[in-house]
Amino acid sequence: MAATPARSAGASELYFEQSTIVRTDGTVRGEGVLSRVWYAGKRMRLEAGDAPGGPALLLRLDLAKAWRLDPERKVATEMDVARLRARSQMDASLAGDLMGGSDEGGVRTSALKIPKTIAGHACRGFRITGPSVVLDLYVAEDLPVGIDAFTDFVEWSGASQSMGGILDEVRKLPGFPLQTRSRVTVLDRVHETVSTITKVQVGRQPRSLFEVPAGFRIEAEAPEPDQE
Repeated sequence: MAATPARSAGASELYFEQSTIVRTDGTVRGEGVLSRVWYAGKRMRLEAGDAPGGPALLLRLDLAKAWRLDPERKVATEMDVARLRARSQMDASLAGDLMGGSDEGGVRTSALKIPKTIAGHACRGFRITGPSVVLDLYVAEDLPVGIDAFTDFVEWSGASQSMGGILDEVRKLPGFPLQTRSRVTVLDRVHETVSTITKVQVGRQPRSLFEVPAGFRIEAEAPEPDQE
């Protein structure tokens, strides 16, 4: 068996495109979402939609800062990180309760028998099962980044504590996930989300992608109504 390439710090950068679809009881909801992600360690850029250059979210985990970019208005809204983490913790806590993620003893991982080729990469599949959730992940071991590319953001957002055993099992996976499929049962209805990476390019990403562009006006995020 060929050795897995070393994941050196200098090589752990990439760009990928991902499609996400949501189903309820087997019926697709909406048209799906296409997103583009640039990843360079503690720097991330996320865009949604088919055309590049639209609104974007900049995440600077190294600075504990985040901005929403509005190219049409040339405005960068600096997000309140404390509020973002509070929202993430609340959302993850609810999700964790629904999925049983906080019950570490009720979460287990098993290998899936049939491999997949996704975006040109051979992937092994794993299934993480909790009391009310089934999470299938197909991971590629030939890319210069691993599961930490995902868990770094979860840690930064403050959501990790609420995910409990689910995240503990995800951390053990031996590669970068190119497809995730979650199925959650709530009130006898099955909600399924499938995210698949359709294109991935490895290599150094331009640092300008992770900076507020010149000429943009920086604004503070508006306070919530009860904070005014």
